[in-house]
Amino acid sequence: MDIKDKVAKAINKQINAELYSSYLYLAMAAFLEAKNYLGFGHWMRVQSNEENNHAMKFFNYLLERGGEVVLSDIKASDTKWKTPLDVFKAVYEHELKVTGMINELLKIARQEEDTATESMLKWFIDEQVEEEANAKQIVEKLKLIKDSPNGLFMLDHELGERK
Repeated sequence: MDIKDKVAKAINKQINAELYSSYLYLAMAAFLEAKNYLGFGHWMRVQSNEENNHAMKFFNYLLERGGEVVLSDIKASDTKWKTPLDVFKAVYEHELKVTGMINELLKIARQEEDTATESMLKWFIDEQVEEEANAKQIVEKLKLIKDSPNGLFMLDHELGERK
């Protein structure tokens, strides 16, 4: 059964949101690496790739269901951060927004009685729990560290180990 137009439109919107997330995290990587926070930058590069992979999951799913992928412009990201804490607070806020979008997509799938999309979205719902927790944990660590050069150095090193 082909995917319903309302669901396909919502998935196309989510593809754009995931690509924006990838773009945002890449901008954050550039900011952090320019400040010599190479570990933080590495974490953001990995996150950017992960968000691109999320977009491709939606992309492939839509094609599998007979839908049309419609790519739209990706807006420029904000670049007004001052510290790693500012960056990771923005990451956490962004992940909360993405969770809301995934929940809205689930609501549409349920309204349209699209159980296949509902099933597919379970992976994303679980993923968002992890995304929010990871971002919040880093925010909390940065709050504890404050301006400690040693603490920032150690956390930068830790985040640089992300696979």
